[in-house]
Amino acid sequence: MSKSKKINRDELKAGSLKGRFLVSMPCLQDPYFNHSITYICDHSEDGAMGLVLNHPLSDINVGDIFQQLDLVTDQELANEPVFSGGPVQKERGFVLHPQGQEWDSTIAISDKVNLTASKDILASMAAGHGPTRAIVALGYAGWEAGQLEDEIANNAWITLDGDDSLLFDTPAHLRWSAAAKMLGFDLNLLSNHVGHA
Repeated sequence: MSKSKKINRDELKAGSLKGRFLVSMPCLQDPYFNHSITYICDHSEDGAMGLVLNHPLSDINVGDIFQQLDLVTDQELANEPVFSGGPVQKERGFVLHPQGQEWDSTIAISDKVNLTASKDILASMAAGHGPTRAIVALGYAGWEAGQLEDEIANNAWITLDGDDSLLFDTPAHLRWSAAAKMLGFDLNLLSNHVGHA
């Protein structure tokens, strides 16, 4: 079971949150991030990039993307949701999937999870040869240098170790509450203010 870890600003400057979850605090009211869980795909001194994992788009599914790309459709995957990965470049597609196969633009996020942003993975999925455990998202969440660190310090997010079971085996509508359970307490009972002694 993954453990939460309190990370201070100095640790954030020294390390990376790549491969970790950001679990939004109840005080975060931004419609893109309210009650969200975000998987951090890249984090450096230049900023961070992640994908929101639990906000499915209501008007598009994976089959619609296959159809737009003129791909033969795998019916089992066709009804899977497409997620709003965040407010940046909402027309750009990403696929989070377990490590194994690689495609034109596959990068390793952790020792268990890859990210691919090229059409060839969708063609493989449509033909039934790609990953069956995958999250397809349009758009991403991005933070400028120091922005994410400030948001964490200001109590907008709690970080949690990445967990491929939560990523790929937990239904989207349960991911935020499942992450909260992994933290070991009810996020809805937390204060919206950071205390300083």
